[in-house]
Amino acid sequence: MSTSPNSAARKAQEALGLRLRELRREAGLTGRALAAAAGWHFTRVSKIENGVQAPTDLDIRVWCAACEAEEQVGDLIAQARSIQSMYMEFRHRTRSGMKQLMLSPIPLYERTAQFRIYEHNAIPGIFQTPSYARAMLTFWFGFLNIQNDLDESVAARMQRQAVLYQTTKTFAVVLEEAALYTRFGRQDAMAGQLDRLLTVMTMPNISLGIVPRTVDREVIGTAGFWMFDDKLVKLETPTASIEVSQPQEIALYARMFDTLREPAVYGREARRLIVKAQDEISQHPAT
Repeated sequence: MSTSPNSAARKAQEALGLRLRELRREAGLTGRALAAAAGWHFTRVSKIENGVQAPTDLDIRVWCAACEAEEQVGDLIAQARSIQSMYMEFRHRTRSGMKQLMLSPIPLYERTAQFRIYEHNAIPGIFQTPSYARAMLTFWFGFLNIQNDLDESVAARMQRQAVLYQTTKTFAVVLEEAALYTRFGRQDAMAGQLDRLLTVMTMPNISLGIVPRTVDREVIGTAGFWMFDDKLVKLETPTASIEVSQPQEIALYARMFDTLREPAVYGREARRLIVKAQDEISQHPAT
C-alpha cells in the first residue's frame, strides 16, 4: 500500500524537525535560547522541531547560524524544499489524460547531462517501442479513472526519446534480467522491444548492463529509480511520483546504483541474455 500524500509530507516534515533539534542540542542550546538568538517567540522553535510549522529558507539560515552549523544550510534547505514537491499524485496530474504527464519530464531531460537508471521489472520508458508502451500504459487509464488519451500519450512517450540522440548526454542503465521477461503486449511486441534494446545498446553514449538472475549479489533493488546528474532522483509508486533532491539522500542513491550494477554484464554477454529472452518468448508465446 502506498503512503498518502499528506502522511508522506508530514513524516518528511517531522524528519526535518528532528534534524534541526539535533543541531540545537549539539550546540548546547535550549529552545528558548535559540528563539532568543533568532528573535523569535519560543513556541516557534517547538513547532518547527515537531513538524507542525515548515521552516523557511531564512529560518534555516538563522537556525544554523545560531548553532554554528552553517555547513548544514544547503542540505537542510534542499530537504525543506523537497517536502512539498516530493510526492505528486498521478490522479491529480492526469485529470485531462496522460499526455501531459508523459511530456512533463522533457525540460528535466534537457537539463540533465548524466542519466543513471535502474529498473528491476520493466524496460525503461526511454527505450520503449510504441507497441510495448501502448500495452504498458493501457492499464492505468482505468486504474486511475482518467480520460483515455492513449494514442497521444504513447506519441508523447516516444517524443521523450529524442534525448537519446544528443551526444552530450550519457546514459548508464542497469536492468535486472527479469525485466526482459515481463510481458506487455503480444509476442511480436515483446520481440520488437528486445530488438530495440539490442539497437540502443550499440549507441556510444549508452551503457546498458543486465544483472543475470543467477548471479550472487550484495543487495536486491526493491524499486526502480532514475538519477538526473547529482541533482534529483525520481521513483514511482502505483499512484504517485516521488522526487528526492536532498544531497545526502542523492549520494545514498548513487552508492546504491554503483552496488546494483557491480554484478551486471555488458557487451556481448548482455546481448546473449537479450537473445536468450527473445528465443524463450518465441518458443513460449503468451496464452
